[in-house]
Amino acid sequence: MPSIIDAWIQHPTEKFLAHPMFATIWRWTRKQNPTATVSLANTIQALDEAQVRTAFVSAWWGPQGPLISNDEVAAFVREYPQRLVGVASVDLLHPMVAVRELRRAVKHLGMKAVRVLPWLWNLPPNDRHYYPLYAECIELNIPFCLQVGHTGPLCPSEPGRPIPYLDEVALDFPELRLVGGHIGYPWTDEMIALATKYENVYIDTSAYKPSRFPPSLTAYLRAHGRRKVLFGSNYPMITPQACAEEVGSLALDEETTRFFLHENAERVFHLEK
Repeated sequence: MPSIIDAWIQHPTEKFLAHPMFATIWRWTRKQNPTATVSLANTIQALDEAQVRTAFVSAWWGPQGPLISNDEVAAFVREYPQRLVGVASVDLLHPMVAVRELRRAVKHLGMKAVRVLPWLWNLPPNDRHYYPLYAECIELNIPFCLQVGHTGPLCPSEPGRPIPYLDEVALDFPELRLVGGHIGYPWTDEMIALATKYENVYIDTSAYKPSRFPPSLTAYLRAHGRRKVLFGSNYPMITPQACAEEVGSLALDEETTRFFLHENAERVFHLEK
């Protein structure tokens, strides 16, 4: 199997693991909620087991503050600079504070993208709070990453619906590279429609093993979506190995496999090969 780039992981800090909102995810994945701190070496081992060459490790920021701060993520990347790439997160409710923090994260901490989870804020991505961030992402030449689809935690899912919310963003910001993580289920066909319609809209498959891809996503990946879909795991909720070991079941040709596993991510995130 070719080397892999994982578009979405978290290194689970103690504060992150302890948050009660993840209880439903541990139940769905049939895992016991971890109580011990996971070492960064354990996370790297999980990448090694799946032959993941590079992983985008994300900060987390919600209305009550950061669960994983940008400075913590930058420290992870400094420890394993050949394996990890930092993804920033910001305080969405204070747009200018968010813009300045994003600028700091990219210019001083070396982050290569920003990720915001609409369900954490109960604000869909066409809300005015996001728009200064979109403009700043274009100026910084980085992708804006977000969750699309229903939520695992017990929060409203409506902010994750691709149409009309993300559709309007792509119309307003045609230069902005948008990466929708978690495939958009149960609105995957809406996400496929947007990725087909807009040059700069992409899908990452984090949170879903290939055996759980809707047939329409597999068909899209095999055909005109071969340059639009990125491999992701959403570690620690799902391990990269659990996702990687099922890639063969997708019956992709060799070129499409390369696109899916690493070349699309290299292009979208402007990584050196």
